[in-house]
Amino acid sequence: MKTMTNTNALQQARALTQPSREASLKRDLSVSQFWKNNRNLIEDAWAEWEIEKKEDLLVPDETLLDPRLRQAINDAWEKPEKENAVADLWEEIIPGVFTAQFFDLERLAEFRKYLEATVHSGIPIRAPYGIQLNRYGMMLDSRSEGHLAAPNFHVFYNEIMDRYMRPIARLLLGTYGYDNQTFGFSIQYNPEKDKDLHAHTDASAATLNININLPDEEFTGSEVDFHDQTTGKVVQTIFEPGKAILHRGNVPHATHPITSGERSNLVVWLYGDRMQIPRGGTNSYGNVNNKEFKDISAENITARKRWSMPDGPKDTIAPF
Repeated sequence: MKTMTNTNALQQARALTQPSREASLKRDLSVSQFWKNNRNLIEDAWAEWEIEKKEDLLVPDETLLDPRLRQAINDAWEKPEKENAVADLWEEIIPGVFTAQFFDLERLAEFRKYLEATVHSGIPIRAPYGIQLNRYGMMLDSRSEGHLAAPNFHVFYNEIMDRYMRPIARLLLGTYGYDNQTFGFSIQYNPEKDKDLHAHTDASAATLNININLPDEEFTGSEVDFHDQTTGKVVQTIFEPGKAILHRGNVPHATHPITSGERSNLVVWLYGDRMQIPRGGTNSYGNVNNKEFKDISAENITARKRWSMPDGPKDTIAPF
């Protein structure tokens, strides 16, 4: 039974004064202390918020995803030898970079309504501040301070990571053995603030970047450049509503300035225990030594292994 203090968690969380952007960018100790000290309160508040909104909002689940992808994924989990049907849905742009329809366009508006309601919940949410601070984004993974801890969303997030991203990355990118750990955040680009992102690589074995713009939410600019390390050429692509780009974390990429409209994306990562990523991978944060890790030969990984869950527990190390 909850105490009187906790029964009003939503009201108490809404009354908190969130750390300033300046303090967050400086990684001030008080920022981490704020999220640590209020973690339980904020998680209780998200649970109360879901109850408060249960008549108005959907419960996010895999029916929001593209029907063809969903069917292929479910078939592969039942019979891993059918995994080629999953691979057939992904187009390879350059080596190590693939794209496919991820969300069902007919359901995307419902999901966006849900996310916008979380933003306006009044509950403190931490914005991503890795390479830069994205003012309109939020942290998604439970290892992150101030993450979106709505219980129903967290179930959906884990489903995307465990049932979809991990086996797809193993199949297309060969990341088996470097994908026990998860990480995720949302971002939004607009011409006034957070309009671009300079060339960088990710501290991940695999990155799944999913556009959640609705079909009528047009934008200009914000093209993404990927550097083809086999040819030395730069290949440019544009995000489309509900589409995802999956790539190895060590593929250099950059975002051009957005010139009109807004672009909203979910970005999720996989990597190994203690931030391990496959040998040869690089990242922008300087906190991973890849040379001591050996690649696992894809020839030794069976379809059954690809369509399986990691044995180890989640650790508590977050990239940012």
